[in-house]
Amino acid sequence: MSVPQFTGILAAVVTPLTADGSAIDAEGVKRQADHIIGGGIHGLVPGGSTGEFTTLSLDERKRIAELYVEAADGRVPVIAGTGALSTADTVELSVHAEKAGAAAVMIVPPFYDAPSFEELLAYFGAVSEAIDIPIMYYNIPSASGVQLTPGQLAQLARQTAITSYKDTGGDFAWLTAVQQQHAGDITALNGWDTLTFAALASGAKAGVWGTASVIPQLCADLYDALAVRGDLAAGRELWTKIFPICQFLESHNYACGIKTGLDLVGVGAGPTRRPVLPLAPQYREEFRQLLIAAGVSVTEDSVAA
Repeated sequence: MSVPQFTGILAAVVTPLTADGSAIDAEGVKRQADHIIGGGIHGLVPGGSTGEFTTLSLDERKRIAELYVEAADGRVPVIAGTGALSTADTVELSVHAEKAGAAAVMIVPPFYDAPSFEELLAYFGAVSEAIDIPIMYYNIPSASGVQLTPGQLAQLARQTAITSYKDTGGDFAWLTAVQQQHAGDITALNGWDTLTFAALASGAKAGVWGTASVIPQLCADLYDALAVRGDLAAGRELWTKIFPICQFLESHNYACGIKTGLDLVGVGAGPTRRPVLPLAPQYREEFRQLLIAAGVSVTEDSVAA
């Protein structure tokens, strides 16, 4: 198995939907990919929380992976979200993602009834035996109910095809412990928006970031300043623009916020699926003003998703 080393900003991308929310908008996927890649982002991650994966059928999840691989057209890697409640569905989605051309799969532990560590080993072991591409572990304890120690995460990586993990735990000390104590076992990728500056400044090689779908250039510039050039002053200046946007998104339904932002910057992706409702008008206007304050061009005639 070849093991790509993901670096840079990987955009957690939305699932564009038709106006009534009933179907995937294939042309919308192409618009998203061109907008994000054109802004300098280094990879695409469909099928995660930002992509509303819990509202999609298995066939739709397969289709969104295919569409983003096609839209990326080799310009950047695509890491497909394939985590599901059952091992069988996760294996099926992961095998399909590999055949579709994904560079890796991102897998959240089965949620609702949190598995034990032994069950996690078996779950990820089964997927590892079925595919020849790496696994990115999706650490999101608030949704999965699974809270590993840094040592357990490293053990999981040693015994399966997990090579990296997206940290959406919001615990910077935990992420730092993995970075410093287990770097030989697993690569840490930040996945908590408001910790992006701290994570990159402390040496994280990459971040999986939904905000990068809305403001790709600013996010790519932040990575370049901190991780490539080591220019802390430039990074701080950029972060004063980006942080309020991240803070806003973390205060609302995330997928809905991202889709609202995309509409505001002129790359609409349709509505979120119910039960998630559109962002209230006053919050939409607040978001619009934050984008303007960050120097982002917004549309005057955007329509609420």
